[in-house]
Amino acid sequence: MLRNAPKFYEIAKRVVEITEGCVIVAHNAKFDYRILKLEFDRLGFKFERKNLCTVELSKKLIPDLPSYSLGKLVRSLGIPISDRHRAAGDALATTKLFELLMNKDIEKEIIMAAIRLEPKRQMEPKLTEIINSLPSDTGVYYIHDIHGNIVYIGKSKNIKSRINQHFIGETPKSKKIQLEVATVTYEKTGSELLALLKESQEIKHHKPKFNRALRRTVITHGLFHFLDENGYLNLKIEKINGKTKPITTFSNIQSGKSFMNKMVEKYNLCQKLCGLYKTKSGCFSYTIKECEGACVGEEHTESYNTRVENIIANNSFKTKSMIIIDQGRAIDERSAVWVDEGILRGFTYFNLNFQITNSDILATLITPLEHNKDAQHIIQSYMRRNKRLKVIAL
Repeated sequence: MLRNAPKFYEIAKRVVEITEGCVIVAHNAKFDYRILKLEFDRLGFKFERKNLCTVELSKKLIPDLPSYSLGKLVRSLGIPISDRHRAAGDALATTKLFELLMNKDIEKEIIMAAIRLEPKRQMEPKLTEIINSLPSDTGVYYIHDIHGNIVYIGKSKNIKSRINQHFIGETPKSKKIQLEVATVTYEKTGSELLALLKESQEIKHHKPKFNRALRRTVITHGLFHFLDENGYLNLKIEKINGKTKPITTFSNIQSGKSFMNKMVEKYNLCQKLCGLYKTKSGCFSYTIKECEGACVGEEHTESYNTRVENIIANNSFKTKSMIIIDQGRAIDERSAVWVDEGILRGFTYFNLNFQITNSDILATLITPLEHNKDAQHIIQSYMRRNKRLKVIAL
């Protein structure tokens, strides 16, 4: 259909001429106006016209309708429509709708008040009600359809803000959610770590249809180690193949390399032996006197390997027993995530006046969480990002 259509720059001058001194009327004007401005921006021309949105007008002049989409709106008002979702058909339907709205607004005060340079993004009244009922707290949220089925699960540091993004979003997924949502329930966690862990577990359990791409945490690369022919412990970031268990995991190779660069700097390691600098001689850091010469056999293997072993011990999950203390749901509350010998056991909340120091106390308070490689990845990634996190070794 578009093969023989003119390019935008070929009709741009005509668009400027026919809209000069006019008000652009559109159903969901924000979308149409944004597209026009974007095309003119690409041509280096500042395009500004007053706008009037028939969605906004319809809500003011014909309140309490179940839907304000163009198709349902014109059908409910008895306006005939042909060639739906084609430019001419939709434009003609919008014209007839606008004429009806103008006739309803006898004094034209509502219409004049609705004219603006930047059109407002319109939201269904039921979506506004849902947003107003939500807290601005950290936690997990569940989007339900009219039958109560969970269609999407997410987590956020600000539940209200995140749901608002879903409801005004223009992506295919956001639009599907907007059409199907009936209610939103939530669980406050206080801690972002707990929100991440519970989101992952709940998605696996409920398998919501709009979470299909997120049912498993994306883990592509891992940190591995091996002993080379000279007796040095080498570190490397590689794709996970299932044959060898990684020390820790990463969502992509970039985050893995970023971690490795930090370790090289913090522990004064060799770039070559960490897979960051390919060479048959000394690494770049050695040439500027920042590497102690493991790459050319100058540093004692024992001294170098001790530093590498510290990295392995600090980032490995195998034998770790610890309590990770994080934010709670209130000012005087904290959350605790328990890892016992490398296995995630669960979580609890405690008052600041109450100290948790051993596993016997934890066992009586804990709410279980499923241990799997996704949960392990979430914990390791969170600990890497949050250096000030309080961790109690058991």
